[in-house]
Amino acid sequence: MAVDNVQLTFNSEFEGKMQSPTGELMIGNVENGFRPYHLLFGALGSCFYATFITIVKKKRLSFDGADIEISGIKREEVPPTLEYAKIKFTIKNPSNEAQFRKSAELAAKHCSIHETISKVARIELELIFE
Repeated sequence: MAVDNVQLTFNSEFEGKMQSPTGELMIGNVENGFRPYHLLFGALGSCFYATFITIVKKKRLSFDGADIEISGIKREEVPPTLEYAKIKFTIKNPSNEAQFRKSAELAAKHCSIHETISKVARIELELIFE
């Protein structure tokens, strides 16, 4: 089992920072502070993309880059868990659109954070080729 960790430090308000073995970021009501759902969506997008890259490299596909935009809606009921998330995934200059579509679908299926979030929320993947 892989072990990883982060450390969060806050003052008496919602102002703090998160440190990981590779860097730090500000959290909460501070300049450039990330909010909880920003972090959740960032984790989803980065896990999805890391999984996607692994699949694309195994298939020896090429492309010029990608953009990912993630948005979502929380439930009104308490606790207000995530109800819906949308991953808008734009792939620039793909070598084979059909194979990239399959690779994106596999990435969603095999990304551990996508799988975790999908237990409480519906996740839609919108794929765009430029």
